[in-house]
Amino acid sequence: MTQSDILIIGSGAAGLTAALTLAPRFRVTVLAKGALNDGSTAWAQGGIAAVLEPGDTFDHHVEDTMVAGAGLNDRDVVEFVVEHAPAAIERLIGLGVPFATEGNALHLTREGGHSHRRIVHVADATGWAVQEALQRAAESHPNITLVPDQVAIDLATSRHEERYSGAGNVWGVYAVDRRTGDVNLYTAKATILATGGAGRTYLFSTAPRGATGDGIAMAWRAGCRVSNMEMMQFHPTCLYNLEVKNFLITEAVRGEGGRLINPTTGKRFMAYYDAVRMELAPRDVVARAIDAEIKRYGLDYVHLDISHMPADFVRGHFPNIHEKLIGLGIDMTTQPIPVVPAQHYTCGGIVIDRDGRTDLPGLYAAGECTESGLHGANRLASNSLLECFVFGEACANHIAAHWDALPPVPKIRPWDESRVTDSDEEVVIKQNWTEIRRFMWNYVGIVRTTKRLERAQHRIAMLTEEVADYYGHFRVTPDLIELRNLLQTAELIVRSALHRHESRGLHYTRDWPETLPEAVDTVLVP
Repeated sequence: MTQSDILIIGSGAAGLTAALTLAPRFRVTVLAKGALNDGSTAWAQGGIAAVLEPGDTFDHHVEDTMVAGAGLNDRDVVEFVVEHAPAAIERLIGLGVPFATEGNALHLTREGGHSHRRIVHVADATGWAVQEALQRAAESHPNITLVPDQVAIDLATSRHEERYSGAGNVWGVYAVDRRTGDVNLYTAKATILATGGAGRTYLFSTAPRGATGDGIAMAWRAGCRVSNMEMMQFHPTCLYNLEVKNFLITEAVRGEGGRLINPTTGKRFMAYYDAVRMELAPRDVVARAIDAEIKRYGLDYVHLDISHMPADFVRGHFPNIHEKLIGLGIDMTTQPIPVVPAQHYTCGGIVIDRDGRTDLPGLYAAGECTESGLHGANRLASNSLLECFVFGEACANHIAAHWDALPPVPKIRPWDESRVTDSDEEVVIKQNWTEIRRFMWNYVGIVRTTKRLERAQHRIAMLTEEVADYYGHFRVTPDLIELRNLLQTAELIVRSALHRHESRGLHYTRDWPETLPEAVDTVLVP
């Protein structure tokens, strides 16, 4: 057993922000599922939204966020996050993040859904630069212990106490070590989930391999509510390439003049779907437009074309994307880029308040695994990293302010493997993983119907029984843990989607095409 003051599960923007905020006073342990930089933060290309230029205002940023979120956002939370954005940027500058500049000011770009230029960025690799800066600071702090290759299995709660208190507290987590296969118990007076989203529930996703909904599934099993799980964001422009998967073409390409072209007709098509905003419409609108064009014309992809802009401009703004595409035989300064929509962001998740508190004492959460009220029915571009910084700090501040009131950690039972054996049927895991991702893409994708959702629900029910039996008889492995969490997350997504009898934001169903007058959260209770 390893005990610290605070345990953080996840080593991305939210987790490391919380760790650095807490470290001056407390001993903090941060668990990473794989390498420390394997999470979604390092994959973020676009940037961070913040009001920094004259003419822009907090009210503008709030309204843009509310419009993108189709009114399902919590306005108080949106205002809270937006108003804390400039300070978050200042802290990152202090950590050495080399944001792009123009003269003596930060260079700001514009992305879909934003009414002003307010995206702070590091060329087209903002997430990587942020991850490096946060990780460097955490690695150098004596009060922060970073532990890679720890795959969380389940939260340690009051039911795992040697003397059951019935209080419902969370005391840490059981995690399997990828290198040894041993299950370790990590305990703390406060635990923060910063585990990212559930993108790998889908066949096509821009999310990293480890985005299997672990935090959401663990919190649900422990007794936390989840909300708006049907609001799964599909990024409009993922590179279509049979050899290279999950390569995102950032929103900023459209923000800087990129046009969407039907390769059969050779014409721009966004005017048919959103004549005013065109390519700068919110992601849900653009993703559905591309999906409609692909299905209408029998296409494999559409074209994203920025070749009409000066070549030096394109290379200067998108150096990493340009280099990657050149390696694949595509010169974006002279050729269009083939793109398709792909799952990109989990807008729903664990219900938290403005302090990052969940329903369970001692358990906090921040980032993509949560439903804070910021994103509503659709995330506005570049609000995601911002949410991580603001809520990572909010969790830390609440823990620090209430530290003396937190009860001491009781004795927790160690992991019990006395009644299980090693599996001799690993193929079952691979087969079920593939099946889940494929039916989620086909039945619970960009456009939904009740019949499709019910088909997915039927498959989930059968697989749940099979996986539960497998989990009960064999030693846990990282792949089995992820399969169990994928299945649980898929069940929550489908159940939420069936519950919403309207089309709003990211949830579009042919059976309920209208939007109801009142925006109401879908809240599931364990």
